[in-house]
This record gives sequence, structure tokens and C-alpha cells, in this order.
Amino acid sequence: MNSTSPRVPWYRQLGPGQWKAFSAAWLGYLLDGFDFVIITLVLTEIRTEFHLSLAGAATLVSAAFVSRWFGGLALGAFGDRFGRRPAMILSIVCYAVGTALCGFAWGYWALFFFRAVVGVGMAGEYGSSSTYVMESWPKALRNRASGFLLSAYPIGGILAARAYDLVVPSLGWRWLFWIGILPVLIALWLRKSLPEAKDWTEEVANSGKTTSATALLDKRWTAANIVIAVVVAVSLVLIFSGNAGSWYPLYIVLCVLGFVAFAVQISGRSWPMAVGLMATVFCAFLYSWPIQSLLPTYLKTELHYNAGQVANALTWAGLGYALGSCLAGLLGDRFGTRATYVGGLVLSLVFVFPAFALGSGSIVLVWVLLFALQATSSGISGLLPKYIGDHFPVRLRAASLGFTYNVGALGGAVAPLAGAQVAAHIGLGPALLWLAVGLTVVTALLVGFNVPTRLAPRSERKETTTV
Repeated sequence: MNSTSPRVPWYRQLGPGQWKAFSAAWLGYLLDGFDFVIITLVLTEIRTEFHLSLAGAATLVSAAFVSRWFGGLALGAFGDRFGRRPAMILSIVCYAVGTALCGFAWGYWALFFFRAVVGVGMAGEYGSSSTYVMESWPKALRNRASGFLLSAYPIGGILAARAYDLVVPSLGWRWLFWIGILPVLIALWLRKSLPEAKDWTEEVANSGKTTSATALLDKRWTAANIVIAVVVAVSLVLIFSGNAGSWYPLYIVLCVLGFVAFAVQISGRSWPMAVGLMATVFCAFLYSWPIQSLLPTYLKTELHYNAGQVANALTWAGLGYALGSCLAGLLGDRFGTRATYVGGLVLSLVFVFPAFALGSGSIVLVWVLLFALQATSSGISGLLPKYIGDHFPVRLRAASLGFTYNVGALGGAVAPLAGAQVAAHIGLGPALLWLAVGLTVVTALLVGFNVPTRLAPRSERKETTTV
């Protein structure tokens, strides 16, 4: 008589240390979401105080994206060299301090700079937390690790929305930024005694292997890298602050060349693959971030919601995002990362049209549609850390994932500006709708046909699990 051993539930395949690692990273990413989303909630208040247009105020959302490429590269290289855990701690301190400073901003440029500080920390948090959790969990569960971790971001956004309803009407917008630093103490306490990621400990720590930090700090390229970083940073600030003038095509070319130069250093002959990943993430941000960054403004100005109604709508949208991320992780381990990602994107197209066709009288139905839309569009992006990370070895993973993702995240800087510009011609609702539809299709094609991997030289292609 044949007997089979009972199948062990996936959650029992994880030990206490792995759950502790996940919990600490999840909390840090939740606080990241809280601090980052605040600006979208108070954009109308900031517009009024600083006398800004919608397009001008939207650049303050973009400011954090302008600096993310540097945070992903620098803090990612730090994580590749010294470990995922210290990189997480440094990242969370950076974005928390930047958020608190936003509350003291005395004008547009001060707030722009402080938002850029938030962007550096957020980028480091994304790369270090995602690599830390995935490298601590079994390989068969890493889509779950990726999706479950990213579910924390929208929960942080939900908490920010509730805080907005409680704080801003009575105390003003600055207090929302000031309270953004308080929860960081909890995360730092939790991370104090965490173990290092298993993969990094076994393959990189004390191994003497070349890491991304080794390549970037090579004495032959140090001076050139400093010049490249300064040129890219100045170009991005001029572009996204609206001060590039007729020179903006040149600044765009300089940025692209700078990003390629860094990609060559950390990815070698596989740099075309890294550029392909940047393009894929760029499109992913362009389909999701017009909605994420301008949804509060749309609800307040087009549907005339009050603060409580805006908070309720964003709560349901955030819950959909969080649930979608978790579901994406479960389905990704069952059907494969790419198939699940593309399936979610295609399904999201069913909800985007009705979500922006309803008027202010259909409040509950708007909640339901935003929940479904965010679950299938933004929620499915919970697989991106797994999708990107599979393309790189452990010794380069944090910097490569952080850099490629956060260069692509410049799509999030373009998104609110594009949304505002298109809205000036066809209205904010239709602008959000058509940007979401067009870029969702492009992203699905890039992931579905595995374009980034196809760009790598055949001899350099790495077998991945992103089937």
C-alpha cells in the first residue's frame, strides 16, 4: 500500500527567524508608504499656501522620484557590500528625517529638496527590504515574499489617509509631515537584533567576491562617476521642476547616457537587459502613478469629495492594492511570475473605464471600482521585486534591483506631470483613464514577451524562474 507524506502548508515552511525578518521589513515598508503618500494628500493645501498651479504642485510629487535612482544605486551598493540589514536601517532613517523636514519647508524649493531626501531613503528601502526578505525565504516562496512585502506600502497609504482626515482639518498640513517621523523608532527597535539575509551571508559575506560597490568605487572611475552623478542630478531637477526650457531634450539625453554608464559598471555585458528592465518599470509607473498621485486631487476637485470622503475612497483603494499584492504573490508561486503579472494587467482594463465614468453621486460604487482597479493594476506590481531580482546574482542584486527599479520609477515623476498636462485638454478623469489604459498594454507586452531578458547577450543570459 502506497503512502504519501502530508503536504506541509507553505506558512509552516518558514521558521520564526524568517517571519521576524519579514515582519520587520514589512513594518519598515509600511512606514515608507505612509511617509511617501503624504504629499499627494495635501497637494491642494500646498498649492494654496505656496500659490502654485496644478502642474507646479505636481512637481513636488515628482521631486522624490528625481532622487530615487541615486538612493537605489548608493544604498543598494551599500547593501551588497555590508549586508541587507544595515542598508534597511540607513534607508528608513533617511526617508523619516526627510519627511519631518518637509513640515518645516518655507517655500517651493525647500519642499522640493526635502522631498528629494525622502526619495533617496524610499529607494534604498525598496531595494534592501525586498532583497532581504526574498533572500531569507525559500526560493519556492519568493513570489509570496515579494507580494506580501509590498502589501505594506498601500497599508501605509491608508494610515496616511486616515491621519489626513484627523489631523489636517484642525492642525494643518505641516503636522502630517511631522508625525511621519515617529513610527521610525519602532522599526529601528525591531531591526536591531535581526539576522542577516541567508543568501547574502552564504554567498557574499567574507567571500571576497566583487560586489556592485567594488565596481562603482573603482579608483579608475571614481572621479568620472561623481561627475556623471552630478550631471544627472542637475538635469533631473531642471527637467522636473519645469526649468529646463528649450534645453530639456539635451538634459534627457544626458540622463539616459548617465544611467547607461552606471548600468554598464554594475551589469557588465548584460547592461542592455538592465536598460530593458528600466524601460519596463518606467511604463509600469506611467500606468499606475497618474492615478496614485492625482487621485486625491481628482476626488476633491472633480467629484467634490470632502476630507472624510477622500479618506474613505483612498482606504478602499489602498485595501485593494494590499490584497492584490498578496494575491499576486500566491498566484505567482503557482503559475509563474510573468504569467501572473500579465494576467493582472489585462484584468485591470475591465475596471479602469467605469471607475472614472461615475459621477459624485455613486460614492459606494466608486469605492468598489477603485478597490478592484488597484488590486489588479497596482497590486500586481507586488511581483516586480521578484521579477527584477531574478535577473541578477546575489552579489549585485540590491544595487541592480534598486537602481533599475528606481530609474524606471522616474515614470512616477513623469506621471503626475503628464496627468496634469493631459488633464488641461480633456479633463482630469479622462486623462487618468487613457494614460492607465495605454501604458498598461505596453507594460503587459514588455513583460509577456520577456523583452529585458531577450536584450541580454545569449552567453550572459541567466536562467530565471520568471516563467
